[in-house]
Amino acid sequence: MSDKKIRSSSQLKTLREKHRDRQDSVKQWVTVCGGTGCRAYGCLKVSGALQDEIKSRGLDKEIQVRVTGCHGFCERGPLVVIQPSGVLYQKVKPGEVKEIVEETVIGSRVLDRLLYKHPTSGEKIILEKEVPFYQKQKRLIFGMNGLIDPTRIEDYITNDGYEALARILSGSKPEDVISLIKKANLRGRGGAGFPTGIKWEFCRASAGDVKYLICNCDEGDPGAYMDRSLLEGNPHLVIEGMLIGAYATGASKGYIYVRTE
Repeated sequence: MSDKKIRSSSQLKTLREKHRDRQDSVKQWVTVCGGTGCRAYGCLKVSGALQDEIKSRGLDKEIQVRVTGCHGFCERGPLVVIQPSGVLYQKVKPGEVKEIVEETVIGSRVLDRLLYKHPTSGEKIILEKEVPFYQKQKRLIFGMNGLIDPTRIEDYITNDGYEALARILSGSKPEDVISLIKKANLRGRGGAGFPTGIKWEFCRASAGDVKYLICNCDEGDPGAYMDRSLLEGNPHLVIEGMLIGAYATGASKGYIYVRTE
């Protein structure tokens, strides 16, 4: 992506449309879960093998591999999802990549042995959305985790990223933002559940010319995955939220705190 700064909502819209056009030219996406759990299972070897196999067939323009954040189903990794069909393969090994590309990506045939099997009925489930683990989930914060490459700001912008910030900067006062957050009853994700709008209001009203916004990503338990999964899978969502918070509170600097484990 160009290092030029986005200085207006119209520039953001133009950039979004440009990257949507590029994305629409891709016929299929092969997404590989790149969360911590799947990395431990060797997902990067799988994604590398997929890229090599697709490129060797001269299909890398119309079929692209995307390493995403955590899909949430860590025990079945490495996970591979073919889009737009939604076929899910689990526990994929690099040696199975050639067959996946040949049979499923190109031939639209499902490899039965790589499908998830229902633990009680024994039914083989083809589509990711029909796996019981996912069926009743309504993902808000993690909604884009399996859809975007977290290292590419273009992916985030294409999926309406930074649109909320642009709208606020185009016509809302800081007090309006705080009022909206209070009305939404947004609360902290920690144990106390303190109202975010009130916290922001306290910060804005406090004395001092220089204010700081801290994003506390300290996990309560070693090896916990809540904050980690969000930071790894959709970092620009966190950054956009911090920018909105900074505008509302009058903060000029922001820090993300992550503990060593």
